[in-house]
Amino acid sequence: MNQHLIRSIVAIRAQGGVALKNGDRVMPDPILVGRNEVKLAERAKAHGITMDTTSMAALKNKMTHCSSMPPRRSCAPKAAASAIARRQGHLFEKPIARRSRDALDVARAAKKAGIRHGRGAGQAVPAACLKLKVLIDSGFFGRILAVRGEFGYWVFEGGLAARRQRPSWNYRKRMARHHPRHAVSLRYVLDNLFGEVKSVSC
Repeated sequence: MNQHLIRSIVAIRAQGGVALKNGDRVMPDPILVGRNEVKLAERAKAHGITMDTTSMAALKNKMTHCSSMPPRRSCAPKAAASAIARRQGHLFEKPIARRSRDALDVARAAKKAGIRHGRGAGQAVPAACLKLKVLIDSGFFGRILAVRGEFGYWVFEGGLAARRQRPSWNYRKRMARHHPRHAVSLRYVLDNLFGEVKSVSC
């Protein structure tokens, strides 16, 4: 709700859409889809969204973004297959699948069908990371010998009593084998800012 809906789609709509080089503007027109009809209606009303549904059929010919909680994302390959069958483009949060062969099956099927698909990866392109890249490339830091990454949810809205914005599954040790989200995010930030990772030890 926070990261993908309020801070992304709703914010883009409030700013008048995304400006294209040719002068056109793309305005997102979202449909919220989920299991709980009451929650969907409440969130849609709160954020000025006119369409919400519990039926995937409403998404025919639409681009879909699967942003369910990670413990439920093991169903992503099945959801992708369903989207491809409906001729829908789709964007998934990580992981796309728990096994590499399942993720490759999704990619091959989408390519064969001519469907746009992918996995969202935004941590390497925020303003702070882009500025850091400029400084690195300019030699500002000199020769970088080591990098230390500490990963957590980076948005804090103020006040010690503020409700936490990530559910506790994000930091449960027993969930690590199902959802290595932090390692994935750190990996491509390292690759894009500092250089390709050659080896990993745990």
